[in-house]
Amino acid sequence: MKKIIIDTNALISFVTDREPEQQAKIAKVFNDASQLKVRLLCPQNVLTEFIYVMDKVYHIENTEINEMVKDFIVLPGIEIVHEVNMKLLLSFWPEHFADYGDAIVAAVCKDTKGSSIASFDQKLRIKLKKLRLSVFSI
Repeated sequence: MKKIIIDTNALISFVTDREPEQQAKIAKVFNDASQLKVRLLCPQNVLTEFIYVMDKVYHIENTEINEMVKDFIVLPGIEIVHEVNMKLLLSFWPEHFADYGDAIVAAVCKDTKGSSIASFDQKLRIKLKKLRLSVFSI
């Protein structure tokens, strides 16, 4: 089964209407995961960043964010990734990725055979391709 690692911006695009085109694209990925056609991996730091953005940028109440996260983690096809290969992570950060969170996502991808990263961040996608990490076409 194909494994797709979700980035924070893709998760935010899924739950907000900020970019309807992105929302539709990532919704298909979530639909495929719910039907167990793909496995959607979410590094724990992506949830941390998601919670921060929902609170500080979108000003959503913490109780509502809590419900969003609870709903997300029980979706079929979703797996939260808690462990990260620290040696691999530190080989990416800060040399290849100034953003520590991006380095975590890249390390999870590199360490998970057959996986690719779903992100709308074009700069991240370019860096991932340069490092020969798989980028999921969304």
